Amino acid sequence: MNSEHRLGVSEVNLVIRKLKLEPSNQQDLQSAIAEIDQLFGLDKVSYDDRKRMLHLAYDASRLCIEGIEKILTRHSIRISQGWWNRYKRDHYRFVDQNIKDNAAKEPWSCH
Repeated sequence: MNSEHRLGVSEVNLVIRKLKLEPSNQQDLQSAIAEIDQLFGLDKVSYDDRKRMLHLAYDASRLCIEGIEKILTRHSIRISQGWWNRYKRDHYRFVDQNIKDNAAKEPWSCH
């Protein structure tokens, strides 16, 4: 696939994330999304009002889900605490950290 990505986004480290949010003030939500949209390494961010679902695509070697969560918290946006959402967040944290760790290592070969 030969698609264009924003500056700082590598196809190899691109991840797609979905987080269900609690009902919140639209102005706070729009401010949070605008701030997230400015992050270096972010490819796309959108919000589905009907499902209250935040969609993210970013380079996990540069960003992580915890950074996104901090921005949401600063804008008084709460992430749904349902068991599936909690499970996904833990999985996202693990995968993001793994990608970041692997990106920092020098490739090694015995040849």
